[in-house]
Amino acid sequence: MDLNKLMRQAQQMQEEMKKKQDEVENTLFTASVAGGALKVSVYGNHVVEKVEFDKDVLNPEDKEMIEDMVKAAFTEVNKKIDEATAQIASSMQSQFGGF
Repeated sequence: MDLNKLMRQAQQMQEEMKKKQDEVENTLFTASVAGGALKVSVYGNHVVEKVEFDKDVLNPEDKEMIEDMVKAAFTEVNKKIDEATAQIASSMQSQFGGF
């Protein structure tokens, strides 16, 4: 086994992983809940870009329901970010033979 070749492969893998992580961090992920009544957009680095409510949802009497919707929307969008990150790790692992 050529140690220099192995080191080059490891460096390539690290550079490729960094590039893909940067892509995910700069990707805007969006999730909506309650039939589109609430939509959140979050970058892959977990920076919130936008929170949008349907105007019919903003009844003060529904405070608890709105809070639950916000929680559900952020949970869903973070799940999408985690899935994209896991997909990168999986593709890198298969690309470089389980390094």
